[in-house]
Amino acid sequence: MTRQSGKNDAISLTLEDGSVFPGFSFGAPVEAAGEVVFNTGMVGYPESFSDPSYRGEILVLTYPLIGNYGVPATMTSPLESSFESERVQIEGLVVSEFSESHSHWQATKGLADWLVEQGVPGIAGIDTRALTKILREKGTMQGYILRDPESGIRNPTLSKTHPRHVVSEVSVKEPIEYKGGKKRVAVVDCGCKNTIIKSLVTRGLTVMRVPWDFDVTTLDVSGVLFSNGPGDPTDCRETIETARKVIQAGIPTFGICLGTQMLALAAGGKTFKLKYGHRSQNQPCAMVGTKRCYITSQNHGYAVDSATLPPDWETWFQNANDGTNEGVRHRTKPFMSVQFHPEATPGPVDTAFLFDEFVGMLR
Repeated sequence: MTRQSGKNDAISLTLEDGSVFPGFSFGAPVEAAGEVVFNTGMVGYPESFSDPSYRGEILVLTYPLIGNYGVPATMTSPLESSFESERVQIEGLVVSEFSESHSHWQATKGLADWLVEQGVPGIAGIDTRALTKILREKGTMQGYILRDPESGIRNPTLSKTHPRHVVSEVSVKEPIEYKGGKKRVAVVDCGCKNTIIKSLVTRGLTVMRVPWDFDVTTLDVSGVLFSNGPGDPTDCRETIETARKVIQAGIPTFGICLGTQMLALAAGGKTFKLKYGHRSQNQPCAMVGTKRCYITSQNHGYAVDSATLPPDWETWFQNANDGTNEGVRHRTKPFMSVQFHPEATPGPVDTAFLFDEFVGMLR
């Protein structure tokens, strides 16, 4: 049975600018702190909540009704799982209306049950339209899901200054191999989604998944993929240095999301923080120099500054909404990356062909 949401259990979301949104609690009866961000997708919450790129963030869903199709069964293998990691990665969930009942042929539990199991709080009854307008106008900011409005001041673990290195939290601790074929590629796991691994294995590649600070140039591989992940790319100096060594060695390279920022930084470019980021499954991206535009799935708060790219690198994709960089590639060598998610999950698979291009580059 789905756990009752506890409509009499008052709780609030408090933003660092002083805005307070009272609501009622569902999910785990705990408090949380994180950067408050919003996602405009209509479906795909099991995949989104388990995406490691959301580590350290309180997620606001703009779609008004959440939970009505429940949560699928948990699988142990990344190649079989319906989720993008082994756990819920968001710090907390904010919705307008939470459905206490669910119906879907794959569902094995309700959303509240899952959040309780994972120790993640949820707050419903929020005017998410008003909240999203604040975040769009003022930018993303720190927020707190509080059972007592004063508790955040007293609890040091909810402090904005509490240091975290979120990439190291979500990366694997030891190398893991996934058998697929004769050619072997390394995935530098900065918070890698399961579907990225599946996308490579199903194309006949054996994948060696390594920690974020692992030097992949010590491996005998045909190519390297730098994965998605959370936080500020400049916090990962070890990964950037690895990317620089990979480029110098001429190893075919593909970057996704955080990985594209790592690659650009390694090449000599710069990144910057977006005002409120791109988080949805409906972001239009134009391929520079063509009339092609793709609808993409995205989840990032930083972007590459196109003006800082070295002369031998070029902007590959641009966001059709705000013109920000959505991909870079080397003009002559086998190095490419995209800010969006070609593996989708959730979202459209319009750009899955980029994995085929990566396979075609392998030595």
